This record gives sequence, structure tokens and C-alpha cells, in this order.
Amino acid sequence: MIHPIKISSTFADETRFSIYEFMLQQKQFLSVQDIADQFKIHSNVARLHLTKLAEIGAITSEHLKTGKGGRPGRVYKAKQEGINLSIPRREPSSLVKWSLELIRELGEDALSKAQEISYRDGKQSMLEQMNSHKRKSPYTFDEKLAMLTKSATLIGYIPEVIEDNQSKSIIFSLFNCPFQEQLMNYGEIVCQLHESFLYGQVDTLFESHEITKIESMVHDCDFCKYKISVHN
Repeated sequence: MIHPIKISSTFADETRFSIYEFMLQQKQFLSVQDIADQFKIHSNVARLHLTKLAEIGAITSEHLKTGKGGRPGRVYKAKQEGINLSIPRREPSSLVKWSLELIRELGEDALSKAQEISYRDGKQSMLEQMNSHKRKSPYTFDEKLAMLTKSATLIGYIPEVIEDNQSKSIIFSLFNCPFQEQLMNYGEIVCQLHESFLYGQVDTLFESHEITKIESMVHDCDFCKYKISVHN
């Protein structure tokens, strides 16, 4: 078992943590040069960061044959299951599993109630963020987007804004599902609860909008993608 101090010290470097976040989003093998080019650093520095991440199990590595002869090159990929750091040790994943199993056993009524709870939690999390600014004037679209982006950063939502004359659309692509470990056995339940949380946040920020799910990891996609159309 890797000591928590080693994990925390590895992620203490801002560039290294940014490299890890980038690799989570890519979901593919990357070379040392890929990382060096992306972050505009020397290849030796990129190799050091990747080695440190591999040492704590955040990423994997393997040798890839180029087909051009010579030695295979080493490539790296982020582990999608992530890293659990708990001091003292806790087992929140087991509690999540038990809760999801209970919802499945009890059926639609339990799922509906769980969705109400996750929706309410989404609204509450956004209200707390809005109230922390202590302002009376209305928030602009850009300010609301910034708050939604801030709350979603740690779980990997990457926003893209598309504008036309009637509305503005926010495309959210989720590369790093916070419930990755539960998708195989409880995928549909996890997605419905996660969506309810997102809807609670969006309903708090925008009065008139539509949310459309475009892609989902549950359906063998590389990421989840939602379109939020905000009407003027």
C-alpha cells in the first residue's frame, strides 16, 4: 500500500497535477513527447512527472512498438478508477455500493426518492456557492457559467459555450466520472442520480433551459456529454 504522504507530495506539484488531469481527459496512451509538447516543458521534465505519477499508481505505462524498428517507446495512460486517499482509512466505496444495491432491490420508488435527494443536493450546493458572494445584483451568464464550472472541475466537466441569436448552449463533457467504480454493476442508477444532481445545479442558475444527454459512458462511450440550452 502506498503511503498517503507519498501520494499527497506527488500531487503537490501544480504542473504534475495538471498533467494528471489532462491525461484523465484524454483516455488514451500518451508519450513523453506528447506531454512535453502539451505543457511546453523539456522531455526530461515530462518524463520525471510521468515517472512520479506511475510510482503512486495514478497512471500505467507500457512499451509500444512503432513499426519502424528499434526499441519500443514507452507510453502512459491514466487509470480511470482514480486514487483514494483517506486518513485515517475509510471505505466510502462500500457504502456507495450498499446504497446502490438497496435502490436496485427496492425498485422504482427508491430510485425516484434517491433522485429527489440528489436533485435537492445539487440545488443546495449551488445556492451555497451563490450565497457566498453576498451580492444583490443578478448574476450574468458568464458568472453563472463560472460557478457551474468551478463546482464541476474536480469531477472532470469541461465546458464549451455555443451562442446563437435565441439561446446560448453549454456543452459539458464528463471524462472523469466520480462513480467510475460503480458503473459496471449500477450504471443506469448512477447516471440517473448524477444527472439529477446536475439538473438541480442548472435549475438553480438558469430559469429557462433544456438539458439533453448526447453521450454516456454506460453506452460504451469514452465520456458523458450533456447539452444545456439557456434561453434568452
